[in-house]
Amino acid sequence: MNESRPFRQSDAVSIGHIAQRKANGSPIPRITIALAIMVAILALPSNFSEFSEQRFPLEVVGIALLASVMTGISFSLLRWIVTLLLAAMLFLKLADIGTGIAFQRPFNPYLDLKILTDGWNLLSGALGITEAVGIVCVGLLAWLVVAVIVYWSLGGFRRLSFGGRRKSVLISSAALLIGLAALVVQNPDRRDLGVEAHAASYVVNRISMVKDSIADLTRFEDELKQDPIPPGPHFSALAGTDVVLIFIESYGRNAIEDSRYAARINSRLTSVEKEIEAAGLEARSGWLTSPTVGGISWLAHGTLLSGLWVDNQGRYDRMITSERTSLNNLFRSSGWRTTAVMPAITLDWPEAGYFGYDGIHAAAGLGYHGKPFNWVTMPDQFTLEAFERLERSPGHKPVMAEMALISSHAPWTPLPSLVDWDRIGDGTVFNAQAESGDPPSVVWADPNRVRAQYLTSIDYTLETLGSYMARYGKNTLFILLGDHQPASIITGEVASRDVPMHIVTGNPDLLKRLDEWSWQKGMIPLQATPVYRMDEFRRKLVESFD
Repeated sequence: MNESRPFRQSDAVSIGHIAQRKANGSPIPRITIALAIMVAILALPSNFSEFSEQRFPLEVVGIALLASVMTGISFSLLRWIVTLLLAAMLFLKLADIGTGIAFQRPFNPYLDLKILTDGWNLLSGALGITEAVGIVCVGLLAWLVVAVIVYWSLGGFRRLSFGGRRKSVLISSAALLIGLAALVVQNPDRRDLGVEAHAASYVVNRISMVKDSIADLTRFEDELKQDPIPPGPHFSALAGTDVVLIFIESYGRNAIEDSRYAARINSRLTSVEKEIEAAGLEARSGWLTSPTVGGISWLAHGTLLSGLWVDNQGRYDRMITSERTSLNNLFRSSGWRTTAVMPAITLDWPEAGYFGYDGIHAAAGLGYHGKPFNWVTMPDQFTLEAFERLERSPGHKPVMAEMALISSHAPWTPLPSLVDWDRIGDGTVFNAQAESGDPPSVVWADPNRVRAQYLTSIDYTLETLGSYMARYGKNTLFILLGDHQPASIITGEVASRDVPMHIVTGNPDLLKRLDEWSWQKGMIPLQATPVYRMDEFRRKLVESFD
């Protein structure tokens, strides 16, 4: 005979625990998600070249072990620390990949925050404000969602039963011991066992990078005080001559020597050489080493004009607040009118105060009324014609101009073509060209197409410059150079940082002063032609023409 017993409060508690456990389900799926995300983030390489060498990160096993034994406040603290560290590492690694593709170097959190602003300007200019906002919002939302999922899924360890916790500790401990043993005996070159433990070294490396950057700025303060150029006046050999310094966007050594581009570019340079010779001009060509690659053109501009090695944003920011005399100011104090022609400048440009320009012609002041070429505000031919119209009227004072041509700037679509100089007018003649070709989303879906577009853009700029110098080269010293090599999608991963420079004039006595440079006659520098660092140019130019 069954006997009933009274219902007790402890029964209600037990039933509640069972009901809650059934309602919540097993913690294993959440733990599995946590482990999978941790593996994905910690194993994520910092650059594309390492994607084929992924290994299992042992830190995941260590985190699982700690999460299995910790409870209460200590577990909550671990949960937050792991979430924040993983979120930070995900951001830094994605930033590394981005700067690796664009600039062939890792992301520096101390110096590279400005890149985010410039990246936004490029993205919004190429795709439009709405599309750019959408991309940024999706990216930030995805990053936040990953962080939230990491925090939520780590909570699965807290819900393990006593038996489950014990199993987790045993499995984690065994896996950690095996992994450590494999880490000790493996040799990735001969005996790769597929494990790694790099999270700590990655964080330490990033901290060291920041410390090194701070120390580098201290050294830079000393460099600012040491100027080999005495007070002027200078450039007596150039008296009465216009000096036109032109930076060519993304015109690097690979354009001349890479087999994918060399035939067309060398053919174009040969044509330019014949064209300027027919106009009574002659060239010397060589190589300079740029402080940057893939972008951040102002570092190259600052290096060439200051005679200082300006290879990061911290150095640049300090340079423009210093008393270091720029090349522009050296000409200005020697009797030249100095001017800047900057079709890419569409916002305020406070940095211009350092360089010492008597006049600045930004995009809005060049008189272009045609349609933009995506991010590129106007074609190079219009920029050059505007300079002649604005600064070189008959009887003008000798001018030293710094110009930055941008038709060869990414995204390399649409591309302009040369028109009759007498038809340029207000630039509306280029409207049909600005509306032609595929959008960036189509071009950039095919790397070979991107390279072809890049090649065409460089060819256009060189063709335009040849025609321009032949037409307007009287009594002028032209200094043409690339600002930096293009991104690795164009050059590959191991390209140098060298860029071509061409010095062109109709005065043979001026070119004779460059003999000690040992540069090549004509428009094509040879592989053996001497290479100088870009910060050496200011001193060499002063010494050659004093």
